[in-house]
Amino acid sequence: MERKCTNHPFLLLMQTSKGIQERIRDEMSKYNLSITEFSVLEVLFYKGKQTIQQIGNRILTSSGSMTYVIDKLEQKGIIKRNDCREDRRVIHVTLTAEGLEMMKNIMPKYQDMVNSIFEDLTEDESELMVHCLKKVRNRVE
Repeated sequence: MERKCTNHPFLLLMQTSKGIQERIRDEMSKYNLSITEFSVLEVLFYKGKQTIQQIGNRILTSSGSMTYVIDKLEQKGIIKRNDCREDRRVIHVTLTAEGLEMMKNIMPKYQDMVNSIFEDLTEDESELMVHCLKKVRNRVE
């Protein structure tokens, strides 16, 4: 007897996510960046000054991993740590001038790549997909 796959949406979501991550990984390797490093830079590019905890919460990475990634990006000279004057326990992270220029170069190419991945969806399909994914996300939160 043949068994019917009852978790097809889950499997398809995971396969799609893996494929997208591989495309991003390939694109970011051109800039000598991991996906996590790029995610940190993307947060800083769009949000500006952030604490390590804020960045970690946005990209869903633990504080231990964040420290390692921040160290690597700082060694590359594309981010810097800044002490907070109001609270000495807090450290803010910002892009350096070099990091900002790098992101200004990367982001249009990245956005084009993401747009090309989803270009076969109509506007209605895109909205439906967002709606469905939010329903699933809310169920697991």
